[in-house]
Amino acid sequence: MERTSEVFRFVNHKKSRFLFGTYRIEKNQLDWIIGKNPMRFEKMYNIRYNENLFEMRNGGVLSDSLPDYIILYNHKNPSEGCHLFPCVSSSKKSEEEMKVLQYPQPQGNYIVYLLGDEIVTEYVDIEPLLQTISDNCNSIPNMPVVLTGDSVLPYVNHQKYVQPFQQEGKDKVLRFIDLFAGIGGIRMGFENVFGENGKTVFVSEWDIPAQKTYKANFKDNFEIAGDITVIKEESIPKFDICLAGFPCQAFSMAGKHQGFKDDYKGRCRGTLFLDVARICDYHKPKVIFCENVKGLTIHDKGKTFKIIKETFENLGYKVFSKILNSKDFGVPQQRERIYIVCFRNDIAPKSFVFPEGSKTSVCIRDIMEDAPIPSKYYLSDTYVNTLKAHRARHEAAGHGFGYVIRPLDGLSGTIVCGGMGRETNLIIDQREHSLVPTTHIKGKINEEGIRKMTPREWARLQGFPDDFILPLSDVHLYKQFGNSVTVPVIEAIAKQIYKVLK
Repeated sequence: MERTSEVFRFVNHKKSRFLFGTYRIEKNQLDWIIGKNPMRFEKMYNIRYNENLFEMRNGGVLSDSLPDYIILYNHKNPSEGCHLFPCVSSSKKSEEEMKVLQYPQPQGNYIVYLLGDEIVTEYVDIEPLLQTISDNCNSIPNMPVVLTGDSVLPYVNHQKYVQPFQQEGKDKVLRFIDLFAGIGGIRMGFENVFGENGKTVFVSEWDIPAQKTYKANFKDNFEIAGDITVIKEESIPKFDICLAGFPCQAFSMAGKHQGFKDDYKGRCRGTLFLDVARICDYHKPKVIFCENVKGLTIHDKGKTFKIIKETFENLGYKVFSKILNSKDFGVPQQRERIYIVCFRNDIAPKSFVFPEGSKTSVCIRDIMEDAPIPSKYYLSDTYVNTLKAHRARHEAAGHGFGYVIRPLDGLSGTIVCGGMGRETNLIIDQREHSLVPTTHIKGKINEEGIRKMTPREWARLQGFPDDFILPLSDVHLYKQFGNSVTVPVIEAIAKQIYKVLK
């Protein structure tokens, strides 16, 4: 399908199927179609539902078959030219449902088509085309008819073009849903870029402590939904961009690599992306954005990622992906992640340029909290000795596993939520601090200055601002930031997506 910035040429779409339909000025149908009255972002077109609606028409199909494009014309003045829209999806609506949609004077049932953005098209001489259809099919005047592109070609004026409808005062706010939301890192990145042109309308997160941190930082007028697997897609508000950091443990290098077989507390984490697909198949948003671990691309010899990519393609999306490293985006953390950007086919660019990052030099010293650091973050000498012995055993066995002390002028490793996540990102901080323990420890506080990074320092490693509220205990915060995303990376990608949508 063509992009809206290009002229649609029928000669390139001979086999495409076009539904020709009218709109009635006296019923204010045009305002309803383009979403001007009532004000809404979606464009819709409707026809009266009839099981045999198209059976008697040349080139016709049954009413539940989806055309590729819909061509609309003024039934009282066809010479104005036709307006061309990609057809995204269709659904059957009752008279009561049409009233809810504020359709003027509904009668009976309808098929409602969700339209993509209008395309600048060549002029079609509608009147002789309709006359030919009437002569051949004995059809009722101005009734909908489906034709292939090669049937339309003889009536195309290649030197004349039809400009899209003007939608003055149209609300341009794009609506987000935040699935597997965690503590809202992806949402923060997108909202920082879209500003007043973006609004989050739905959030789903099943982890209660993560919900508490989310609520402390985002003041919404709706409740956070829980387990996405039990939420019906039709109950989710209309949206334009799906944000989905679906669980990565099933594919993580730090996990068990079980992929689609991974089960945690009765939930198959590896297949939760199918809930993203289920919801997006119903709503057909403009963009689907996903983030996951680098291991997703190589899991099961690449078959897992291939399935995910093909799933989105089969839903009608063009899929772009790239592995990016957080260290290239202004934070001192080595963190490689796969980012997936899917554009609906009717608006998809021919290519999508992922950001390269600023490559600015930052180090751990830049994100350290001011001294003195509370003594609870300094390891006991007993625990330091235990870690040294633990690493020595692994080194003797030929393994590389063990604690890691990161240089202050260097980068941290990837922060993760479990296992030895904190111990693989220790630092030596010899600034003045208390040697009096405030928690129960074995031995005394080590004299080398070896400590864990604080939750606020982990937040900074992920690019969260210092006004991000940390309302919970450290054990929850470490898990939440280890599971989260690097906000500056999300922002950089969101800027590229915004350019395409503009």
